Amino acid sequence: MIDLRSDTVTQPCPAMRQAMASAEVGDDVIDVDPTTAKLQERIAELLGKEAAMFMPSGTMTNQAAVRLHCRPGDEMICEEGCHIFNYEQGAFAQLSGVIARTVRGVRSTFQVADVADLIRPDNEHAARTRLLTLENTHNRGGGVILPLENVQALCRWARDQGLATHLDGARLFNAVVATGIAADVWAREFDTVSVCFSKGLGAPVGSALAGPREMLAPLRRIRKLFGGGMRQSGILAAAALYALDHNIERLARDHQTAAILADGIRRCEFFRLEPEQVDTNIVIFRIDSQRLSAARFCELAKEAGVWMLPFSRCHVRAVTHLHISLPAAQQAVAVIERLHQQLVCGRLPTG
Repeated sequence: MIDLRSDTVTQPCPAMRQAMASAEVGDDVIDVDPTTAKLQERIAELLGKEAAMFMPSGTMTNQAAVRLHCRPGDEMICEEGCHIFNYEQGAFAQLSGVIARTVRGVRSTFQVADVADLIRPDNEHAARTRLLTLENTHNRGGGVILPLENVQALCRWARDQGLATHLDGARLFNAVVATGIAADVWAREFDTVSVCFSKGLGAPVGSALAGPREMLAPLRRIRKLFGGGMRQSGILAAAALYALDHNIERLARDHQTAAILADGIRRCEFFRLEPEQVDTNIVIFRIDSQRLSAARFCELAKEAGVWMLPFSRCHVRAVTHLHISLPAAQQAVAVIERLHQQLVCGRLPTG
């Protein structure tokens, strides 16, 4: 089975499993797990921040950042398709009492002019606008990379307005590899940055939140509150360290295999890439046919050996990762094109 549902479906390689088995561990809730401490120091250095904290998931690191920067009743500004707003159960409201003000972007990107009038007046009738969050690369946007100059302009504007800034960088290293711009440059303008080790980097579990050293004490309390305190977490941190050592540069191959998928989809008249430009490892395409839903297409593709996700009633998402070779990508294209041809000829069992 060629599994394109997500880049989270990867399995640890034997060398990563060995690193996990041999990790030096302690109790990271009571005091320190040495391997976890090593990972935190490493990711903070990569992102150009003073400190970092390891947590079980990207949702937790994002929500910890929201709680760190905001008080109940505060408001954050975010792009309407971002992960924090769409795929974390509204946790900013459930856990921290924060409300969201969304902005519609073009290719998942908005400009300073789009948010310049969104700061609430400072009076007792209004929520306090407190936080700007961005996502790079953008999952729902098809792995799009936010332009660096736009990111910098938005963060400068936020700082001038007295807002905190947070980057959901779950797939930030995809942007690093695709652009050649170092992670610390992408992260520089933000107060906090989260990165995920279990997506394109291929570790089984974990994310980290990086920022100023003064955030560590309150962040440790937040992590405990959210249920993220882990004991011998070095077993998981060792996998993340292995991923940082071995799986960053190879993300370029994931971008190459995604480009193969995109080229095949462009040849199908009833399928349309959205967005048309594929920046990294996420391919989203629309099925322009009343006879076939995205869910049914994914069922038929799975029967043919290619597993993808329906992303809406008419959209399909395919994500490449370290288990997808060039031949596997070409095989997936062959299945997609065959199903498309059956649709054109009216021979596709729509069910």
